[in-house]
Amino acid sequence: MKKVTTLFILLLTLSVFAQSQRFIYEYRYSIDSTARDVRETEIMFLDVIPKGSKFYSSDVFKSDSIWAAAMDIHVKRGIEMDLSKIKFKGKIRYSVEKSYPDYSVNFFNSLGIDIYMVEDGRKQKWKILPDKAKIGELAAQKAVCEFAGRKWTAWFTTDLLIQDGPYKFYGLPGLIVKLEDSSQTHSFELKGIKKLPEGYEWKNSGENAFNLIKLNETKYKQAFKDYCKDPMKSEKLMQAQSRDVLEIDDSGKLVKTSNAKRKEREMQLINQIKKENNILEMDLLK
Repeated sequence: MKKVTTLFILLLTLSVFAQSQRFIYEYRYSIDSTARDVRETEIMFLDVIPKGSKFYSSDVFKSDSIWAAAMDIHVKRGIEMDLSKIKFKGKIRYSVEKSYPDYSVNFFNSLGIDIYMVEDGRKQKWKILPDKAKIGELAAQKAVCEFAGRKWTAWFTTDLLIQDGPYKFYGLPGLIVKLEDSSQTHSFELKGIKKLPEGYEWKNSGENAFNLIKLNETKYKQAFKDYCKDPMKSEKLMQAQSRDVLEIDDSGKLVKTSNAKRKEREMQLINQIKKENNILEMDLLK
């Protein structure tokens, strides 16, 4: 009987993986610890296909796609376009890719003009608890762990035998449908499931990045600290090498960034970084 049950679970799991699916999460967070009542909300996609999963912002993906298409017409084809009319949405610039079946994690993020691919070998050490609840229409069970400087509570469902979840989280005997840290300032909750077209494959986040920097978790932590100290370091280096950094002027044209604009941008970034004292991975600030 035990062998039959195990076989059934295996077949069900393979059936789930054979169907490419999009799990839609609502991410609610407060990035400034001095203003915890100010909550941002972003819709995040977890696209699951046989080779692995990709977690990313819905709005950022749409905005980037529009921008890439416009830049192709403007630069590559030489057709004038008013790029100032492109409205950028979404604030979560990072994406997370996991490879199956080993669940190796690659984290993609931009710091200034540099784009990083971070190989993150850390694994969550889950403690599964007997507590059960219903999250939406799904029966779920509680689990806890400590990860990236925070204590997390997860609710997972064995109704969906996918050992994955939002952000870098995985490793429970079912899909994570709700996840929240102990300060209740970062939470993810499953809001919908969509079947993706047959043969669908997500695009690797670093595929077309001309300045992709590959690091491990330890070296990325140092790069993050360096960026917080001097957020315009890479742009200054480009300027010193007589390489142009472009911006969009009021008429919608691409022009060289002026020194005045660069200084204004630097002050904006410094003030923004000071407020971002409640980031998801708190251990990056230590």
